[in-house]
Amino acid sequence: MSVAAPPILALEAVHAVYDASILALSGVSLAVGHGEIVAILGSNGAGKSTILKAVSRLLKAERGRLTDGRILFEGGDTASLSPGNLVRRGLVPVLEGRHCFKSLTVEENLVTGAIGRGSSRTEASEDLARVYATFPRLAEKRRLAAGLVSGGEQQMVAIGRALMGRPRLLVLDEPSMGLAPKVVETIFDALTELNRRDGLSILVAEQNSAVALRHANRAVVIEHGASVLAGTAAELRARDDIRAFYLGLGSAAPAKASHP
Repeated sequence: MSVAAPPILALEAVHAVYDASILALSGVSLAVGHGEIVAILGSNGAGKSTILKAVSRLLKAERGRLTDGRILFEGGDTASLSPGNLVRRGLVPVLEGRHCFKSLTVEENLVTGAIGRGSSRTEASEDLARVYATFPRLAEKRRLAAGLVSGGEQQMVAIGRALMGRPRLLVLDEPSMGLAPKVVETIFDALTELNRRDGLSILVAEQNSAVALRHANRAVVIEHGASVLAGTAAELRARDDIRAFYLGLGSAAPAKASHP
């Protein structure tokens, strides 16, 4: 009898607070399988970004901390690891806000991702070629300062820099925020192709539930810092409450559901 492989990422009843008193997460549980795209859905302030910061070990920078539960990456507890350790092990975040070094060129921004991983020149050159194949617009703009390219191109730079770190798990926070629908589709199509071709595992938090559910394998709905519903993307797209509240196809409030 075969034993199922453990997920690449698992959150087990995670609780988190800010400023030692403000409850941000209350018993969140979810998992990302190897080669899977999992979307975290929820309204603004539901706790999506906090989950990703907890996963990436970045809560401390915002006066936050875990108070209970565990986060496992490739079977190991991440509690003792720094954000840099996690990146070098293959968990690479792309945080909300299209963070770029705006005075550096597009290519210089990308190369910083290779430096963070400790890549050789040969590896960095190979990875640059892969990023430019994934986002051809970046190849065209490689010599421009990142601050002079469009918002969509800056998001591609941020994702490309993460890809230069050769992630096993890519963690994305609101990649569609503020972008035109066509650009959003371009970015999600590229991520889906990376997942299909290279087996890249992806955890993405999105307010644009329609696009997230088109590209994800599974999704988890977060409300008030708790995971209230989970299932395949197809199952959630078919639910009337999800269609109404998150996809804008009706007026009903989301039905309460059992925790995943």
